[in-house]
This record gives sequence, C-alpha cells and structure tokens, in this order.
Amino acid sequence: MCIRDRLQYIFQMESQNQAQCRLSIIGRHLDAKQDLQRPPIKVTITGAAGNIGYGLAFMIGQGRMLGRNQPIDLMLLELPAVLDKAEGVMMELQDSALPLLSNIRATSDVKEAFTGCQIAILVGAKPRGPGMERKDLLSANSKIFQEQGRALNEFADRNVKVCVVGNPANTNCLIASHFAPNIPKRNFTALTRLDQNRALYQLANKLQTGVENIKNVIIWGNHSLTQFPDVNHGYLEQHTNQKVITSLRSAINDEKWIEQTFIPVVQKRGAEIIKKRGTSSANSAANAVCDHIHDWLIGTQPGEYVSMGVISEGQYGIPKDIVFSYPVTCTNGEWTVVELSLIHISEPTRLLSISYAVFCLKKKNYCYFQSKI
Repeated sequence: MCIRDRLQYIFQMESQNQAQCRLSIIGRHLDAKQDLQRPPIKVTITGAAGNIGYGLAFMIGQGRMLGRNQPIDLMLLELPAVLDKAEGVMMELQDSALPLLSNIRATSDVKEAFTGCQIAILVGAKPRGPGMERKDLLSANSKIFQEQGRALNEFADRNVKVCVVGNPANTNCLIASHFAPNIPKRNFTALTRLDQNRALYQLANKLQTGVENIKNVIIWGNHSLTQFPDVNHGYLEQHTNQKVITSLRSAINDEKWIEQTFIPVVQKRGAEIIKKRGTSSANSAANAVCDHIHDWLIGTQPGEYVSMGVISEGQYGIPKDIVFSYPVTCTNGEWTVVELSLIHISEPTRLLSISYAVFCLKKKNYCYFQSKI
C-alpha cells in the first residue's frame, strides 16, 4: 500500500472533522507534482533587499500572492551598491526550499529583471530623509521610475501588471506609466490596500469582531494624509444562526469616533509606526501587496470591492489621468470602478477636496519631472 493509500485508510478510521483537519495540515505534500504543472509566472520585485522586498519575497514563495499551486519565476532587482544584499535574500529563499519558486535570480540589470516580466512590484524608491525638500525627493524618484517605466516598455510582457509601492506611490505610478506608452494605462496601479487593511483592523477592534466580518471599506484618493477612509458603504457581516448584515455606521453608532478617531488614525498610521519602529511599515506593506495582486488577478468576491490606486478615467468627477484610489471589483485580471451613490453628506465634499489636492500635486510633480527629461 502506497503512502497516500495508507493515509486515506487512516483517515477513514477517524471522524470527518478530524480527517479534514489532518488533511489540511499535510495537504501541501499531496499531489505536489500535479499541482505545480502550471507554467511559472515571472514576478519582478524592485528594491528586493529592502525590508518590504525581503518580506514580500517569502510571502510570494509561500503562495500568499497567487496561491499554493502557481509556480513563480522570481526576479530580485537591486542597485549595484546593494546587489550583494539581494543575493543574500536569494540564498535564503533557496535555503527555504519553497516548491513554488521554480527559479530565483538577483540582478542589478533592468533588462534582465524585466524581460518577459508578467507582474512587476515596484518597491524600490528613495525615502525622504531629514531636511530633504519634496522637490529633491521627486527628482531622485523620477529618475528611478523613468528608468523602470522605459525598461517595462521595452522588455516586459505586453500585459504586465504593475503595482507601485515606493512612495509617493501615486506620483511614481504616473511617472512609470508615462514612460511605458506601449503598456495599457490600466495595467499600472498604486498600493492603497495597506490603508484599507489598517481601516479594517480599526473597525474590527472597535466592534469586537474579526476583520473578515468587515466588508467594503473604501480608501479614496492618495496614499497620504489627504486620503479619505470611508465607512459609508461598508457593512458588518455576522454569522450566528443566520447571516446578519448591518451597515457599519449603524453598527458603530458613534459619529464622533468615526470623524475624530478612526479617520485620523488610519491617515496617520504610517507615521505612528515610524515613530515606534524607527522605520516605515514593512511586512504589513508586503502583506497588502499580496492582497492587492491576488484580488486583481484572481478576482474579488461577489458583492465585495477593494481599494486600488488607478489612473482615473474621470469617474466620480475626478480629473482624468491622475492616480486616484477608488473602490474596484476585479475579474480576469481587469479592474472596474464601482458605481456608488455618495450617500453621506461628507462624501461629495471630501472627494472634491481630495481630487483637487491630488490634481494640484500631480500637476506640480508632473511639470517638475517633465522639466528634467
């Protein structure tokens, strides 16, 4: 009797619940060859030796992003000065013997990194240091994302999906897209899922429930203090004897908490983490990247939507061609902005305010990097 048959015989002798539990524990060891017959997807992480890239690489290798049955050809891109650190990350991944990683390479050559790339996660960006003016930060990052946009345009798969993480993510996303005219604008996105996840925890903690019970919270605008974390379309899903759905505003029943605690906490969470850790969010950002790309490519759940920074096509009166976070649904690797009625009095005013701020910033930043071309 083979091992698989022996295991199945043992499981028949146990209760159904016990068998299901044990199968889930050892499941990744069964039918491994059959499960990994899909062709690998080429994923490129820039800034791979940094804190976010380091954590992200392992999450991808464990199936957190595309599932346990999807092999990955993983490329780690770093600057020449820190390539040895990326090679160290590569060695750790090799030593982890992760079955999903069919190939792992580290390089400082953008051609090698982006040739045939199907998913590009642009993490690497220069952080704003003490005393650094915004124009200096934009100058440094515009060069990085110009180069990466050109490389994607020349070498990547024509349907490459791009998630920009390095801040200012909205502006960097716009720059990369501008320099990749052969790739559809819809394929460039900026990460605001971290803000959504932060909002989910704050709400779940307030309501003393699991985060999985909080649905359809929205992050409008920019990954910055100007963002608007919106509970007006969200709901609390409870499972007791039957499914009960309650609007989040009704469940919270505390307008003061929403306006004076919840919204500012989500907006300022990143700065608070820097104060505590001495560095910016790392694993929570990597986790959010996995959520972002998973839902984009695998699809959102029916009736649910998520927040993504996308290049505006004019929805909700937001100016076209700025990167703006909207509620979206995803199917077959394509996103669609959800059409909602702005039901709360604060929403239209806030959206106009946010769109104006983002538009002005985009205009200022865009003019600045255009002058440097």
